[in-house]
Amino acid sequence: MKQRLTVLGSTGSIGTSTLAVVAMHPDRFEIFALSAATQADLMLQQCAQFKPAFAVMASEPHGRVLAQKCKDLQLSTHVLWGSDALSMIASHEQVDSVMAAIVGAAGLASCLAAARAGKRLLLANKEALVVGGDYFMQAVVEGGAKLLPIDSEHSAVFQSLPDDAATWAAQIDKIILTASGGPFRRRPPATLKDVTPEEACAHPNWVMGRKISVDSATMMNKALEVIEARYLFGVLPEQIDVVIHPQSVIHSMVQYKDNSVVAQLGTPDMKVPIAYGLSWPDRMVSGAQALNFKSMADMTFEALDSNDHDQRFPGMKLAWSVLNAPPGSTAVLNAANEVAVAAFLGKQIRFDQIHNVNLETLEAVATQAPRSLDDLLALDAIARESASQVVHRFEK
Repeated sequence: MKQRLTVLGSTGSIGTSTLAVVAMHPDRFEIFALSAATQADLMLQQCAQFKPAFAVMASEPHGRVLAQKCKDLQLSTHVLWGSDALSMIASHEQVDSVMAAIVGAAGLASCLAAARAGKRLLLANKEALVVGGDYFMQAVVEGGAKLLPIDSEHSAVFQSLPDDAATWAAQIDKIILTASGGPFRRRPPATLKDVTPEEACAHPNWVMGRKISVDSATMMNKALEVIEARYLFGVLPEQIDVVIHPQSVIHSMVQYKDNSVVAQLGTPDMKVPIAYGLSWPDRMVSGAQALNFKSMADMTFEALDSNDHDQRFPGMKLAWSVLNAPPGSTAVLNAANEVAVAAFLGKQIRFDQIHNVNLETLEAVATQAPRSLDDLLALDAIARESASQVVHRFEK
């Protein structure tokens, strides 16, 4: 039988790569539902190609536009909109697997719905774990879902671990996440105040959306990945290291108790972890180029905690700070960072002020352990309001 798949965030970079992999294996996969925020034209093309039963847009205006376009083409896809519709296509009884690729905290509710429904959950939305933390992992366990990481770093760690998760704690010494260093790895820290959104979005190795590209430039993406790794693999914060590896060939590593290290290598192409997540525990053709070891440049590594990188990437240390802070602090950091990045892309604040927004918001917002989705969303809203006030002060 074909694996029936819902793709949440199908018009983003992860979503389009997922559909590219699916298109290579029509005998193995069937698209049940797609979702997008605003890109109705691209969604229409995807509906025409994959003929999903449902297509969901974030808002009613965009949903009505898509519905009319589908009607004009005589497509049978049923168009819906809003968060309830997202949760429905993530938890529908006919769905086997869910690719969760909605950027930011907006994807949390649908991820929880898929987890509680016991789906095979391919998690490309790191914010679900950063915001949800233990609450999200509890939903995965209680729902009987299979959680498979799609971020290249976490997929690499997963591929480097033993099959039996029950043995991880006894065998792992530490997890080593690699980072490219982004476009400003060699840029003098004093000049970062002059960085433009266009410069920050020009990643040297990966093709990504604007938000995650800015996160890569500040290294906040790696801070969020440290938090995600803590919950995904059940290790302590001090068991997670980050090393800069500019070539992006080694995607991450696991160091074992005997000091042996297992690493996963590949070209910097998200189709590799996507194909692995879709086909696990097997492997299948991804469409990515193979590594050519004969022509490969030297692989180099840099310590993240050098004085230069401390000034260039001050936000990295916030990962360990919030993991050792009261519960809910990771959600506050995520919300503040989303507001700060949006403000930078909107040219409201400077690039070097993103960290200040995050830091001041963490200092201003009191947290307590969330007990429900409503608690998480309320904390997210409070943190966003606090971060917006910081942004407004910087604008003056």
